[in-house]
Amino acid sequence: MQSKRLKKSLSLWMIISFGASGIIGTSWVYTTSSFFAKYGAGGVIFGFVVAGLLATCIALAYSELTQRFPRAGGETVFAHVAFGKKWSFVVGWLLVGAYVSSLAFYVTASGMLLSLFFPVLNTFPLYTLAGTTIHLPVLLIGVVLTLFIFCFSAIGIELAGWLQMILFGFMLIIGLCLVMVGFSSGNIDNFWPAFTPNSNAIVSTLHFVLPAMTLLTGFSIVSVLAEDANLKPKSISIALLMTVFIATAFYFLVLLASAWLIPWKVTATMHYGVIDAFRLAGFPDLAWGAYAIAALGLVTSFLALFSATSRVILSMGRTGILPPIFARLNRNDKPINALLFTLGLTLGLGLLGKGALLWFLDTGGVYIGLAWVIAVLSLYRIRRIYPQTMTPFQTRTRWLPAIGGFIALATIAMIAIPGTSLSLVWPNEYIILGVWALLGFTLYRFVPSEAPGEHTSSQYEMQ
Repeated sequence: MQSKRLKKSLSLWMIISFGASGIIGTSWVYTTSSFFAKYGAGGVIFGFVVAGLLATCIALAYSELTQRFPRAGGETVFAHVAFGKKWSFVVGWLLVGAYVSSLAFYVTASGMLLSLFFPVLNTFPLYTLAGTTIHLPVLLIGVVLTLFIFCFSAIGIELAGWLQMILFGFMLIIGLCLVMVGFSSGNIDNFWPAFTPNSNAIVSTLHFVLPAMTLLTGFSIVSVLAEDANLKPKSISIALLMTVFIATAFYFLVLLASAWLIPWKVTATMHYGVIDAFRLAGFPDLAWGAYAIAALGLVTSFLALFSATSRVILSMGRTGILPPIFARLNRNDKPINALLFTLGLTLGLGLLGKGALLWFLDTGGVYIGLAWVIAVLSLYRIRRIYPQTMTPFQTRTRWLPAIGGFIALATIAMIAIPGTSLSLVWPNEYIILGVWALLGFTLYRFVPSEAPGEHTSSQYEMQ
């Protein structure tokens, strides 16, 4: 028995906006300084190119699978068809952990972003957790923004899509202005040499690939929202690849323009990265524009991840690996129960504040990487066990997705193994990994052995 479908509401540019603006977030705008200081401008800019190529390898797997199974949930659907409900639960639990960690971070990050320029918000301290004091005005701003995002999502994803497309359009316009002014007013001497004298260019570039890939993770949102798209499956898969290209090009051009505008070594000594670079160069309006990108990026990422989380929960409810109440749609075909559950998780975890949530963000990178690996493995297994389901769009070079999956797995290993330069923070982040795994294992124990819902390849297919 097939479950009730979501209403097809998203246009091509709406779903591209969800994916691309889910990638182009907030933190990179004002962390450029620390990135330049640690990796050199060349390491950051060329690292984004390498990360973009690797993300494309993984996105090829998602693109092919999304064309065949354009259903809500993305990776949870792919894993269910390829490996069954156990691995579908694993992927879904990983995605919920990663997405909700980011959403909860936005609850406090939104107010903290404003407090950079309005210090009065850092008053009325409530409590201190993980070395960070949570202030009432900052928390209230985050709660109000969360409720705003929920209302837009609950009214309908088409309305959310229009908002996403408009805000993303502003981000692109501002970014274009930054690029044009940066290149026309600066010169190559500010950028070159792109590395510090004592550093190894290749090593610096490769070291930045990990954080760069973390910043490029939002492309899978397109596959998660595929059922909402009023498009042919092939168009959805093309949109997924376009999000990776647009986001990588945006990062590359804006950061290169910033390093072109003033000496990148000067930017590396400042606090707010791109914002300070344009302010120091005598373009205060564009400095505010860079700040606007950070603010808009927070809202668009928040909206994209909120919608995606509800679709993952919906998908898990459909297959019976979460209570079926989460699979229900209201009379207007909205997944209101999944949205309410997402709201509760976001606000509940958001009370922890920035200090504790940084631990969750780091572990979220591990969850996303594992989801990537399972998605790539799902592609090769589905090709083998369901050869009749091959799609018009297929990766010509069959080993490209495998390269992306292997790099993701190697990166996870370097993060998870204690004692490496990329290791998680001991012991807090390892405890979080263990607790989330234990919670997932405990929850899965209550899943019926014959969970009701969709089980086969044909039930997921949507022509």
